[in-house]
Amino acid sequence: MDRDRVLLATIDFFTPVVDDAYDYGAIAAANSLSDIYAMGGTPFLGLNITALPAQLPLEIVAEILRGGAEKAREAGVVIAGGHTIQDNEPKYGLVVLGFAHPHKLLTKGGAQPGDILLLSKPIGSGVITTALKAEKVDPGDIAEAVRLMKQLNKTAGELAVKFGAHAATDITGFGLLGHAWEMASASGVGLRFHLNKIPMMPGAERYASEGIFPGGGFNNEDFFGPHVHFVEEINHEAQMLLHDPQTSGGILMALPPGQGNALLQSASESGQTMWLVGEVVDGERGIEVDIET
Repeated sequence: MDRDRVLLATIDFFTPVVDDAYDYGAIAAANSLSDIYAMGGTPFLGLNITALPAQLPLEIVAEILRGGAEKAREAGVVIAGGHTIQDNEPKYGLVVLGFAHPHKLLTKGGAQPGDILLLSKPIGSGVITTALKAEKVDPGDIAEAVRLMKQLNKTAGELAVKFGAHAATDITGFGLLGHAWEMASASGVGLRFHLNKIPMMPGAERYASEGIFPGGGFNNEDFFGPHVHFVEEINHEAQMLLHDPQTSGGILMALPPGQGNALLQSASESGQTMWLVGEVVDGERGIEVDIET
């Protein structure tokens, strides 16, 4: 818009992933805001997008919208109305507008060989919410997954900008490996992950061992699998966790290696989780996953 600001716009919405209406609204709002944070921006305005069954009780509708509004308020975002239609299955999310500095804008296309890869949230929300739908989830596991899905990526995005990340993306429906492939492809580099360094939500590995996966994970495997090479020691259940579609997942960033310790220290001081999960490598575009020894 001017020398110091560019306007960012994004939209996201989805069907319920949890039973509680308030939590659903808050998760959907956090997920919608995440795209702005992943671009190094600051959101300032949102519009509700709702598609609701006519018979849905008004108190449930109010809780969905309250969850979204309070999460937006936490982010410093004003909800300036929106639009609602009738649909057979509830859907909720936000249109979000934000600003970023043109010289600090983060994209998926700037990763450079030698960069380190950092991830701000554990993965596994897809298998855990699928276990919830199958009535096989441990209450503690879903409670922790809800807490993480409701968590804003605000601080993670600010850290990425502050310490000069070359590239960033939020991890959502394409899973860790799908969004990593987008970064590798846009940057013209390879990415290498270390399975034993990738954080998992509590219970995720157990549900995976029981074969509890969302259908979207298999779609991700079919589409992105040809671009991924796993070492032989990594079994199929672990591979599927890396393809697991995430809801309101963390930010994956490619950071100059000299900034890694400083970012991790700053993250720790601010209460922001952050894990060093791999590195950017030279060569053909693609993803490698090994087990670091």
